[in-house]
Amino acid sequence: MGKQPSFKVPEVADNPDGWGPPDVPSFLQNQLLNVPYAPFSKAEKVGRAADWTRSFPGQRMRGGGAEYSVFDFAYDEADEESFRLVDGKPPPRPRFGPRWRFQQQKQLPQRKDEEVEARKREAEKERQRRDRFYNQNRNVQRREAAVFRSSVDIQPEWTMLDQIPFTSFSKLSFTVGEPEDLVMCGGLEYYDKTYDRVTPKSERRLERFKNRNFFKVTTTDDPVIRRLASEDKATVFVTESILSTLMCAPRSVYSWDIVVQRVGNKLFFDKRDGSQLDLLSVNETAQEPLPEAKEDINSAYSLSVEAAYVNQNFSQQVLLRDGNKIDFPEPNPFASEGEEVASVAYRYRRWKLDDDIFLVCRCEVHSVLDAKGQTSFLTLNALNEFDPKLSGVDWRQKLETQRGAVLATELKNNANKLAKWTAQALLSSADVMKLGYVSRVHPRDHFNHVILSVQGYKPKEFAAQINLSANNMWGIVKSVVDVCLKLGEGKYVLIKDPSKPQVRLYEVPVDAFENDYVEEPLPEEEQVPPPPPEDEKLAKSNEEKEGDADV
Repeated sequence: MGKQPSFKVPEVADNPDGWGPPDVPSFLQNQLLNVPYAPFSKAEKVGRAADWTRSFPGQRMRGGGAEYSVFDFAYDEADEESFRLVDGKPPPRPRFGPRWRFQQQKQLPQRKDEEVEARKREAEKERQRRDRFYNQNRNVQRREAAVFRSSVDIQPEWTMLDQIPFTSFSKLSFTVGEPEDLVMCGGLEYYDKTYDRVTPKSERRLERFKNRNFFKVTTTDDPVIRRLASEDKATVFVTESILSTLMCAPRSVYSWDIVVQRVGNKLFFDKRDGSQLDLLSVNETAQEPLPEAKEDINSAYSLSVEAAYVNQNFSQQVLLRDGNKIDFPEPNPFASEGEEVASVAYRYRRWKLDDDIFLVCRCEVHSVLDAKGQTSFLTLNALNEFDPKLSGVDWRQKLETQRGAVLATELKNNANKLAKWTAQALLSSADVMKLGYVSRVHPRDHFNHVILSVQGYKPKEFAAQINLSANNMWGIVKSVVDVCLKLGEGKYVLIKDPSKPQVRLYEVPVDAFENDYVEEPLPEEEQVPPPPPEDEKLAKSNEEKEGDADV
């Protein structure tokens, strides 16, 4: 066996007077040999245990001095020669020369990264602020530069009688009583409740109803209104689309026109053939104007046609279409026998404006709903999304979680359209107004659409939500009726100024707006040449007679 290693027991000093080693100097001298001593006070700041960031050998840590030099790193050639890096690549050279090392701040790498990130965030905020400021100025300039055309060309022979600023409309107020139903026509189909559960994840494709006919008949062409006028049932006659346009005039931006005819003591509010009142405006009150090119699918005209198409198809798709319907005492006054018509009921209602002034309006209801044994009348309208990038809100992402934000955006961009729908629901005394959210399948496809959601509102509550006052609306109607009743017999036109918030009243010839509207101009080679004037006919006939006499 080899030699066993020896084990020397260390000296343990006994301290009979207390705890810890004794205070004998001979004992302490043998225990603390070659151990560097650094004085320490509680008032001093404690540095790092191992400071790897000190790159300047001449400098000491904060609060340090000569007494701390024993803790500094000592260079040893033997250790340096025995050490080899795993990565043999040379260290990266400084970007700005050798002096760059001495100009950088003394800081930890982690702190340096945080400051770099902070500087990046500040730069990003500054860039966003500049972009926002630039876009605001650009939007204001573009909105001011966008010149809207008048809905009708003002002829030189027209005489302007009055102009009414919208500021005077906001102060008006008039209270009317409950309306009286004179005639009810048409039939209503029942509403399909399953559409109330439609979500963006379970969207429904919008169908096309080409076989169902929709009628947009003006006031003087309505046979029921003619009959009521002959029976002297009222003084003023109008349809709900015209009346709602007048009621919500202060919210309108685009130009519109209403033809006023004074016949005897009667007053008829009409629309021209091909009037824009039949279409639905899109983004009328938005900050960013729409393109003006008519061929652009996102132009104001193209979107109005698309919105009218979407609105009609939506109002028929959300019905049960199982054959059950409610028929009113009189059939649809505009439909021929055997013709398939859309689900709509016309309520001819009368309001009393004064002791001897009554107003009759043709109001529409689109569907009916049986809930808890009670029958409720519904109006059906659809909002359409054409490009989320322009509106700023993507319906497919926000409708389920932030429905209020979507509705708020629509109220900002389409304040006039939503106000008119609400006014029409109030006029017809509908119990519920259903709003559908319809979007394009693809932003560049304006033919195919999907239904993302359907929401129901009570008209009076929704009117209060959008700050629409019934008394103010009737005050506007009463003031315009009073102005028109002072006019003599003839034809007049009320035009919303395309660039100013005001309406102008013109006196026009009796034959104005008759057979002078062409929906789409034909090419020159397909156009029928106009007949020669009477003077030319007489001249030709005289020439022919003179020629016959010479023969």
